[in-house]
Amino acid sequence: MSDTNIPVRATETSDPHEGCRAVVPTLARIGDKWTVMVVGTLSNGPMRYNQIARLIEGISQRMLTLTLKGLEQDGLVSRTMYPTIPPRVDYELTGLGRSLIVPLRSLHKWAVEHQPAMLAAREAFAKREQQSGLRQARFTDPK
Repeated sequence: MSDTNIPVRATETSDPHEGCRAVVPTLARIGDKWTVMVVGTLSNGPMRYNQIARLIEGISQRMLTLTLKGLEQDGLVSRTMYPTIPPRVDYELTGLGRSLIVPLRSLHKWAVEHQPAMLAAREAFAKREQQSGLRQARFTDPK
């Protein structure tokens, strides 16, 4: 072999799961319920905090604030403060945030298409669990 062609092998100490662990924080951010809701809401354009809060049912002020800060920290949302009285703050998706809309729409489409099958599977599972519980109760009941 020439000096420019050196065989490369994984060392014994290399971690086969390193690549998976590297994306865990990213998946945690974009897989979060409130992140999905905020990104979906902001896909309609820049909005003020109260507009976002009104559109996302069930989100607390604290959770909205934490979610927006996390999205800003991760570069998915930009926060623009205007020097007016009272101060005005707008939140808007960045280019990176807008690139998340396409996969989220695909995920939403998948969820809508497969929701009936998942609900049916849950019902079947609950029936099996109930029947299993009844069998165990009969088996363990004193005679």
